[in-house]
Amino acid sequence: MSILDLPLNRYCPIAHSLEVLGLKWNLLILREALYGRTRYAEFKEIGVPTDVLIARLASLVEAGLMERRPYREPGKRTRDEYLLTAAGRDVLPILAAFTAWGNEHERVSSEPAVLFVDEATEAPVTLAFVDASGAPVDPERVRMVYGPGATPSED
Repeated sequence: MSILDLPLNRYCPIAHSLEVLGLKWNLLILREALYGRTRYAEFKEIGVPTDVLIARLASLVEAGLMERRPYREPGKRTRDEYLLTAAGRDVLPILAAFTAWGNEHERVSSEPAVLFVDEATEAPVTLAFVDASGAPVDPERVRMVYGPGATPSED
């Protein structure tokens, strides 16, 4: 049974996201892709079993987060590399939120292991809630509410 079969989850974007991103190893594979890794052997280094890695890469391709592209090094056989799509790159804020939470609540070192920086300036950046005008909003003032798409419309 899928979590999407339950009425409470059917229209929930979190539940739909978990169908892909909640599979064990998928976020770590995407993390490595965001670091610029594209090759099967590079993804294997995170410790995922071979059969699981094959399945997870296929699921990420099927979900449109990665695309498979053949490459060939001189003197070697053709292999596939896995490149992020626009949807895959859109996972970056999710990983930034996980990182912020982990740094705050599960830190294993006195210094952060992951930083997010402006590509042009190398200045550190943080994930934030902002209002319609772009002004920051304190997370203590933010709450979740049901939106108009929470239940199907009667068209």
